[in-house]
Amino acid sequence: MLIKLPKASDCHESDVTPESFYLSRRSLLGGALAGVAASSLPRWASADEASRYADVEAGRAPSWFAEKLPGTKWQAVTVKDEAITPFKDATHYNNFYEFGTGKGDPATNAGSLKTEPWSVVIDGEVAKPGRYALEDFMNPYQLEERIYRLRCVEAWSMVIPWIGFPISALLKQVEPTSKAKYIRFETLQDPKSMPGQRSSFGLIDWPYIEGLRLDEAMNPLAILAVGMYGRELPNQNGAPLRLVVPWKYGFKSVKSIVRISLVSEQPKTTWQSIAADEYGFYANVNPTVDHPRWTQARERRLPSGLFSPNVRETQMFNGYSDEVASLYTDLDLRKNY
Repeated sequence: MLIKLPKASDCHESDVTPESFYLSRRSLLGGALAGVAASSLPRWASADEASRYADVEAGRAPSWFAEKLPGTKWQAVTVKDEAITPFKDATHYNNFYEFGTGKGDPATNAGSLKTEPWSVVIDGEVAKPGRYALEDFMNPYQLEERIYRLRCVEAWSMVIPWIGFPISALLKQVEPTSKAKYIRFETLQDPKSMPGQRSSFGLIDWPYIEGLRLDEAMNPLAILAVGMYGRELPNQNGAPLRLVVPWKYGFKSVKSIVRISLVSEQPKTTWQSIAADEYGFYANVNPTVDHPRWTQARERRLPSGLFSPNVRETQMFNGYSDEVASLYTDLDLRKNY
């Protein structure tokens, strides 16, 4: 249904983020393809592919997702010589402050999130604004599996097999006007189901807001994800719809999206509003620009532990330089962090 709108983990202690990293973020609240290979032709799901993640916990996929999954283009993009992060780590070690500030809080608390029914508003500088039921919103798009590196600003990282579709396909559908220069994303605001939003000590002015330049959103690597590990998104990972931009720090990838707006001015994003000197609008992964309280030159790849920390060098643009560096040719990446 389309309603027209007027234009206008349970991780071990040894797996936890180093205290200095974690407390610095918590205090704000409380108190391809280089290394990437893309197939040129669609690959349809076979029995072997459908069981690739047989050890992953079964979810409760909505009917529209179950119907579209067999037509998924599997491994449309993948990483080279890097192991996929275990499902339990990817789903039990999260930042999703709507459900709490601890890494295990989202997995513990996100069961209260109701993802059916769900609708997405498209508005702003577009020829076709509207409010879409999620199943209608998703109808035009073929699902693709994109195996991407995920690099958190806190200097830990994962490799995750997302399922989604390019944002460029959405923009083709809604037809941005000539005034559209940026795309603004807004997450759900529902204190009843999101305990972090009803916290009296948080500094976030809900709802959570993120944004991209329009040319960034048009890059083929930028996707809207509706699944991971061969199944629908778990609530703690941003169900039912989230942004994934693999060359940027993870906080850019806003979760549980309810509104997508095409705008003429750069949107004021959540972490930029809280601490603009630490979390800039661009948030490109850059090992040469340190966070004020820690280095960004290295990262800790999960899973890791006290005696096997799995530390590695961070790559410029998280290893996606060949695909995205041209977007920033005229930009000072130290000033525009």
